[in-house]
Amino acid sequence: MPEHDRLDKSFSPNAAEARLYDLWETSGAFAAVPESDKRPFTIMIPPPNVTGSLHMGHALTFTLQDVLIRWKRMAGFDALWQPGTDHAGIATQMVVERLLAAEGTSRKELGREKFLERVWQWKAESGGQITQQLRRLGASLDWQRERFTLDEGLSAAVRKVFVKLYREKLIYRAHRLVNWDPKLQTAISDLEVENREIKGHLWYIRYPIAGENGRFITVATTRPETILGDVAVAVHPEDARYRDLIGRSAHLPLVDREIPIIADEYVDREKGTGAVKITPAHDFNDFKLGERHRLPMPSVLDRLARVSLAGLRQLHRDLPGFVGELDGKDRFEARALIVERLKVIDLLEKTEPHTHQVPHGDRSGVVIEPLLTWQWFADAKVLAKAAIEAVEQGETRFVPEQWQNTFFAWMREIEPWCISRQLWWGHRIPAWYGPKGEIFVAETEEEAREHFGIDAKIYQDEDVLDTWFSSALWPFSTLGWPEETKELKRYYPTDVLVTGFDIIFFWVARMMMMGHHFMGDVPFRDVYIHGLVRDERGQKMSKSKGNVIDPLALIDEFGADALRFTICAAAGPGRDIKLGRSRVESQRSFVTKLWNAARFCEMNGIAPVADFDPAQAQHRLSRWILDAADSAIAEATKALEAYRFDDYAQVCYRFLWNTYCDWFLEFIKPSLAENADETREFRAVAAYVLGVILRLLHPVMPFVTETLWHHFGFGAEGSLIRAAWPTGSGRERSESHRDVERAIALISEIRATRAALNVPPSRQIPLFYPQISFSIFMGWESEIRRLGRISDITLIEGDPPAGCVQIAIDNGATKAFLQLTDVIDLDAERARLRKKRDEAKAEWERHFRKLSNADFTKRAPPEIIEETQAKMSAAGAEGRAIEEALARIGG
Repeated sequence: MPEHDRLDKSFSPNAAEARLYDLWETSGAFAAVPESDKRPFTIMIPPPNVTGSLHMGHALTFTLQDVLIRWKRMAGFDALWQPGTDHAGIATQMVVERLLAAEGTSRKELGREKFLERVWQWKAESGGQITQQLRRLGASLDWQRERFTLDEGLSAAVRKVFVKLYREKLIYRAHRLVNWDPKLQTAISDLEVENREIKGHLWYIRYPIAGENGRFITVATTRPETILGDVAVAVHPEDARYRDLIGRSAHLPLVDREIPIIADEYVDREKGTGAVKITPAHDFNDFKLGERHRLPMPSVLDRLARVSLAGLRQLHRDLPGFVGELDGKDRFEARALIVERLKVIDLLEKTEPHTHQVPHGDRSGVVIEPLLTWQWFADAKVLAKAAIEAVEQGETRFVPEQWQNTFFAWMREIEPWCISRQLWWGHRIPAWYGPKGEIFVAETEEEAREHFGIDAKIYQDEDVLDTWFSSALWPFSTLGWPEETKELKRYYPTDVLVTGFDIIFFWVARMMMMGHHFMGDVPFRDVYIHGLVRDERGQKMSKSKGNVIDPLALIDEFGADALRFTICAAAGPGRDIKLGRSRVESQRSFVTKLWNAARFCEMNGIAPVADFDPAQAQHRLSRWILDAADSAIAEATKALEAYRFDDYAQVCYRFLWNTYCDWFLEFIKPSLAENADETREFRAVAAYVLGVILRLLHPVMPFVTETLWHHFGFGAEGSLIRAAWPTGSGRERSESHRDVERAIALISEIRATRAALNVPPSRQIPLFYPQISFSIFMGWESEIRRLGRISDITLIEGDPPAGCVQIAIDNGATKAFLQLTDVIDLDAERARLRKKRDEAKAEWERHFRKLSNADFTKRAPPEIIEETQAKMSAAGAEGRAIEEALARIGG
């Protein structure tokens, strides 16, 4: 091969990635073919927000999906990986509103129509960032089918679903409690609420008992500002302290209105005073209790979280002057004023510091207010029944299986789903109001006008739908529903959904509900749930901690293949992934190992042989490596079938690094300088197995494997993505592998002994063996000398010479002796190893004591406990290794 055609000394990801990706995409390598007679395999992308940029969570989930889709494509399936993005109602509206603010204007100044034009303009200019970044990762999505949750086809599907569910009485409008964001002025989903630990207070307020002067019932609360909206005090029915008060009344402080004292098992007798103030309009648990006891529900805070007395005046027309002064005040200002007033009238018993979780809007950063508002709701309980049954009957399987318990827990306790949002960007609710406020739901305004009359004054509901509503239709709306398209018929239901556990309820469950209701079948057969990406210490990544890792920076520095392999190798079932720069840097060495192996092959004349038949291989080394390749193929395939991405990566790693490079290429290295029949076979076998390795690794390391595939002439540039997944050599498994593996075991034991006893790598030492071990040395003597750094190999009939250490394989049946008299001081070595053993034992005991300390395990963060366990395990492993080294030298 001409010098200029040879491989560079190292692989350059920057030079290869963009070029190869463009070649794949433009050649149609990612495209599904509905007309194909191949069996379909479908994955639906969890659509990233159109405002998003690639983060480590994306890198994890999209790497795993791409591994599956590339593998299935190679395995002969018509593979569809459906791409698209989500319109991300709140996030996108916030982005554009910030741009407008910088220009000195606002959404309201523009008006709805002009504002939406501006959002679409922003999307056209900046909304494609995330899809370009997915290309950087190597994600082989069928881009020609890219969808957007607000495109016309998906919008038509959303309207049809809304109308149908409304007419089936599964969507309705109601006055219920929701998570209200006072800054964004909209209801938000639970997923958009983050609980933050706040150091606050617990205020103990005394409520005078009606008709019994001097007696009080004390409640503890973190929210005295809602006291104006209290409608009852609740106690546990079996709480002896309050049994005589059940059914009586208490005076509501400040307002001086009588409220009932009721009994409900919801109350925790051990918490606070065992008595609870009930404010149904401003607390979710109180709302449920209020419904059970048919209590009034006056709102005392408005949509800006200011005190509003309008609802309270319906219950109490003549409010005291102090209460009237609170009207219009911010909730936290009102809190301070109320607390001070309670002190003045001697109804504040005490105040205690109290650390608790307070819900905040994840985007606005303000405290969320439970608020009674008119909203649209879906009857999730009815919709959930079919989804629950589908999982119970095995129509959809969760992997790992334990996640189905989480699914059941959420679904069986499901609440009405608030599907409306007070935004402008999104799917506007297809409901129109007539002259008398009557509602008509239709897919188009024309239908509404026909219903009300052409000249009637009507207007459309101002709200838009929750983003999760359109996302719930994703598996079938993206395939053309409600039209009966060939894609819908072929690719639904899909095969597997790959996603994180945090959206099982918000997205997975809702796709299950909608899919079953509108398609009559589950949207996917398997749901693979992966963990979260954490930093190297196991801590959750956050900007405040400064431990956020940018996957694009890692790709720039180490290449996409290194990042993908790192993720895959760490993606064990049911566990979070610890990831940092050092781990990706470490795994880049695997990419380098593959490249170096290929360079070795190239420099030694190894290239594909067109008519090579592995079944005709004769040499024991050839048969052994071919058997090992068949085993690696079977194990890798089995791992991918089980979604064991970590096992798949480890199989590939061991086979390339250990089996192929460390042993096979090392064994045949001397023969490659010759020109015998054996050499020609070795070269053909080495090339054949290299081709297997490139195909096995392509799903996880597509760029370096595609580069080498073309360079070695296995196929045209860009063709590996279409190559067949390896299925084995088709040859009978030989017994030669046992002979080779015994030689490997002996050489490994020699190397381990040298390393444990600090024998210098350059120093050759003599080896002696008894007659009983003769068979292993037949035909392997040169390899043992060369790879074990052995000077002489001598057969002995009696005891070994003085100063020898014993090595053994085959469970002690095969022995040999290494003479170290002139190499190391055995007595000094024993002393050194004993000291290290004692240090390792002390280290293990220190960590064991720490983990046995209940106070430590209770207070320490999970990542610290995990780190301590790892250190204890490492100390134990070190101690065992030292014991083995001592045993070798009779220590």
